[in-house]
Amino acid sequence: MTQVRCEVKGVFMATSDAATVPLVILSDSNGRLLPIFIGIWEAVSINSARNREVLPRPFTHDLFLDLCGKFSITLRSLQVDSIEDGIYYAQLVFVNNKHEEYLDCRPSDGIALALRGDVPIFVEESVLATSAQKTEDLPQIVDLTSFLQK
Repeated sequence: MTQVRCEVKGVFMATSDAATVPLVILSDSNGRLLPIFIGIWEAVSINSARNREVLPRPFTHDLFLDLCGKFSITLRSLQVDSIEDGIYYAQLVFVNNKHEEYLDCRPSDGIALALRGDVPIFVEESVLATSAQKTEDLPQIVDLTSFLQK
């Protein structure tokens, strides 16, 4: 299994005549794009973390990382490791006392935590090979911040 480091390219709203749906796009160093459809609250949380916004009250993702810190649990990385029937699966990698633990999570929650914890995001090569898209193949998208300001 080969893990490829990816970055968050952005948080967007995919728009069509049928629906408007939030998505986050991951990209690797070769320019492959991995769009992942997510919920609106996860989109807002990811966008907030990406923009390094400091809010007056913690989001759930902030609370989770604060709790981990109180118990000396360190978030090491996020791994998006499979896709089945169009659903992505991911794991958070934690370390406590040199012991590594994996916790199943939705990629959207994992991305929000990875950005807040400033840890790398990895995607399994096979997932990129089967699901990555070119820019021209993406649905019509609008940056989330621009969309919310309308």
